[in-house]
Amino acid sequence: MSLNRDGFRRLCSCLLIWTLLPLSGAAIPPASGNSVISGVDQAMTDCIEAGEIAGAVTLVTGPDGVLHESAVGYADVEEKIPMRTDHLFWIASMTKPITGVAVCMLHEEGQLNVEDSVTKYLPEFKRLRDSGGNPVEITITNLLTHTSGLSDLKRDRENEVKSLQELVELTVELPVNFEPGSKWSYCQTGINTAARIVEVVSGMPFEEFLKQRLFAPLGMTDTTFYLTDEQVPRLATSYRKTEAGLEPTEVFILGGKSPTSRERYPRANGGLFSTAHDYGQFCRMLLNQGELNGRRILKPETVTLFAKIHSGDVVTGFTAGNGWGLGCCVVRKPQGVTEKLSPGTFGHGGAYGTQAWIDPNRKQALVLMVQRANFPNADASDVRRAFQDAVLSQDE
Repeated sequence: MSLNRDGFRRLCSCLLIWTLLPLSGAAIPPASGNSVISGVDQAMTDCIEAGEIAGAVTLVTGPDGVLHESAVGYADVEEKIPMRTDHLFWIASMTKPITGVAVCMLHEEGQLNVEDSVTKYLPEFKRLRDSGGNPVEITITNLLTHTSGLSDLKRDRENEVKSLQELVELTVELPVNFEPGSKWSYCQTGINTAARIVEVVSGMPFEEFLKQRLFAPLGMTDTTFYLTDEQVPRLATSYRKTEAGLEPTEVFILGGKSPTSRERYPRANGGLFSTAHDYGQFCRMLLNQGELNGRRILKPETVTLFAKIHSGDVVTGFTAGNGWGLGCCVVRKPQGVTEKLSPGTFGHGGAYGTQAWIDPNRKQALVLMVQRANFPNADASDVRRAFQDAVLSQDE
């Protein structure tokens, strides 16, 4: 068969689309892991076949241990690498609750109070002004509930930052957008400023504080801002959805650098990589009122402080009916994608579709790991809804 130039181009285009098209049922590897909750694997398989994701790891845990852990689909479509339960994911803003817990640990120890003014720990904030040049005072709670009004840095500028201290110095030069506490506006610099306070109060780099005080006691050996060479092969490929199908995309917080590179600051707002198992450990600790396997991280009253609504009556995102805790979203009135969750459920989603929600009433935590950019709203995605419905329908 001979092809002219246009025909050749059409053939190449078809081959590319064939490569990126949603996977057919026959092409999807069989699920692996401990899949004991009926319907979860099929729900994720349906999302793969619909072209929403390449693969997923799902985990459900109770206070006493894991109830379900399963992997479906591909970690890398082009290389035909099946998804495994030990694959790593960029968990993005699921880092924020971990930052909130770190602050709460120091609050519990009396080294800070979440109602304190930020200037008590970061004197640079005495220079903070609003757009009219008036001094502004914000609290640690404002930082963690996205009610501070702080301005975020432009992404290109932020990618040049090497430390949380440097980030704070740049932040105080930007005008505050509204009176602290008067409204909710998702703010990355607020969370990072809270992490800088952890550094100042503890005398430790933020990443080291998390490693020593949280990750090591909880056995979270695969949770880190900086992957090792040995971990890199287990990092699931990130994809974005296009008209042609799923196409590989970068983890944008890396700024083109390797995930092993330390030429970037520890983004307390969204810089961690983790596994479903590791994040499940973190969730189980909170389900157990601050304790896991004989190691106490927080007192029960501090878990309550962390997970209660501190944002008042202001309207918050990213889905309707929520309030905000100290680094986590709290379901005030279940509706839409949260309709099957209990009031008081708390957690966070990530930019590339990862989700973790802790339902104290059901005594369950649901962890979803996927790597898909450009969801219109990752917290309201069909993938999250399908996973939650498959798990929570068991109670009906």
